[in-house]
Amino acid sequence: MMGGIGGIRVFDGGEVAAGTLRDMADRLRHRGPDGSGSWVGPDVGLTHTRLAILDSEHPRQPMHSADGRWVLVLDGEVLNHASLRGHLDYPFRTGGDTEVVVAGLALEGISFVERMQGQFAFVAHDLRTGTTHLVRDRLGIMPLHYRHVPGGMAFASEVKALLTSGPAPRVDHRSLDAYLATRAVPAPDTLFEGVKKVRPAHRVSVMPGGHVEETQWWTPPECDADGAWTPADAIEAVGDGVREAVRSALVADVSVGAHLPGDLGSSLVVAQMRQLRGDDAVHTFSVGLGEHADDELSPARRVSGLLGTRHHEVQVHPDELGDLWARLTWHRDAPISDLVDVAAFGLARTAREHVGVVLTGLGGDALFGGHARYRYARLAERSHVLPAPMRSRLAPTVERRLGAAFSTAERARLLGASAPAERRTAPTLGSDPVDRMLRHDLGHDLPDHLLERADRMSKAASLEVRPALLDHRLVELALRLPTSVKLRAGSTQWVLREVARGLLPDDVIDPRRQAPRPHLGAWLRAGLSDTVRERLSGRGSWVGQTLNPSMVDHLVERHERGDGSADVDVRLWTLLALEEWHDCFFGTPPSLPHPRRDAQVVPVPAPHT
Repeated sequence: MMGGIGGIRVFDGGEVAAGTLRDMADRLRHRGPDGSGSWVGPDVGLTHTRLAILDSEHPRQPMHSADGRWVLVLDGEVLNHASLRGHLDYPFRTGGDTEVVVAGLALEGISFVERMQGQFAFVAHDLRTGTTHLVRDRLGIMPLHYRHVPGGMAFASEVKALLTSGPAPRVDHRSLDAYLATRAVPAPDTLFEGVKKVRPAHRVSVMPGGHVEETQWWTPPECDADGAWTPADAIEAVGDGVREAVRSALVADVSVGAHLPGDLGSSLVVAQMRQLRGDDAVHTFSVGLGEHADDELSPARRVSGLLGTRHHEVQVHPDELGDLWARLTWHRDAPISDLVDVAAFGLARTAREHVGVVLTGLGGDALFGGHARYRYARLAERSHVLPAPMRSRLAPTVERRLGAAFSTAERARLLGASAPAERRTAPTLGSDPVDRMLRHDLGHDLPDHLLERADRMSKAASLEVRPALLDHRLVELALRLPTSVKLRAGSTQWVLREVARGLLPDDVIDPRRQAPRPHLGAWLRAGLSDTVRERLSGRGSWVGQTLNPSMVDHLVERHERGDGSADVDVRLWTLLALEEWHDCFFGTPPSLPHPRRDAQVVPVPAPHT
């Protein structure tokens, strides 16, 4: 069941304050506006806000197992709950996925998570052993955070709910290097000192007395050897995998639509939806930004017309940026990383008027080698072994081609020091440079950036987003496929393009040109121009006081002179977003339209038979 989850674990005989759970639920109301509930037991309290997607007639969480041993709060969807139910000898009283998880825990223990498919994060407390398990899905689609507080630990879907208990938050300066590189912080860290993310495919177990253990419960498969797959076999397997992934993602008790920007992954998802849904109307949504909105929207219009969907277009204009900046920063729990954050919120806000769930093609690029930067994977690895003088000249260019806002050398100048050794990402293992880059993106860029954005911006509008291509069975298949069937004959996503033939026209599968990206500098000048210098160089600027002021001033001056280079725009956005995040969480938070409804505190029920 979608929603927001949170709770407190106390040690040494402390008590959980029901008021703290109510405050947590209030901070998570946008994730679950359809109801809420809380429970206080020995040394632990749990809370849940509900977004009704499955089994809307039986919404109550926290939910207790029939034997009285387990208490559960679940955020997300267990898409194979119907098949799991048929194999569990349990006195079910509801038709939803939450009780299937409770039943699995009662019968098989915490290892039951290995049988679950879908996107989920949950907290399960074992009353017999006194252990609280924080569990996150394989790809990190659903979020879960935790924080040590005096006398215990707090945990919640979003950081803002954690900040209702414990001391005032502080900035984690050791995470700034990672943020300035990629505009995201890799798990388990965040920009908040002491606030951690549960890593994808991990569980964090909190024992009586406060001992914490972290366990990885799923491991991605290794790549098969070259020659193990013929191109024809790979096309057939991926085609079947995409079809089953979309079929699973359609499970819901509310209307399901799709995000259709017109790219290959989303178009393929919509094509499969049309085949699986037959004559049922499919609502699709696309969003355009600013002056290039019409060019951005035209590929989606073409695909919608070919597939016969009921299409909706959303346009977001630069003058809206100033009003949305603080609001979206609060929802993101982090600096908004791109104009795509703004677009994602605009689309979710409109989609929620028509459907309860939106499928996306997010993740297809990372699975099948769709990003242009994968073509630089070999160059990036070779650059590390070049002589030092040549490496120092080449490195900044390579880093920017790979998406870095500031190069390693620039970050060291901005921060006055290199990245702390313990915060440097360990090299990713793989069969070749492209495979290693794909796996790195699946482990870091996808959950810590793209999926985090999709979750926060959709939940800001109380909408569920499902990245259909991230069904873990399709992910495992994609990881087994060698690079030769992903990047082939000069084409990225080769195997996915071949799967799409017969479902989509060639000009959608192999577009001759990409839709122009909105000009970031124009948006900054239209939406924030009057405040750029004050935000970054003024007396009260946190960025101006924390980072190298001469470098910051130089960027501001280039912006004011009208320097339209993409590098300047991206760097300026990175710093402005960081300043807004600091002001939002360490200054005065924005006033947001969240009606407060008190959570219900319910006692532990007697086990049913």
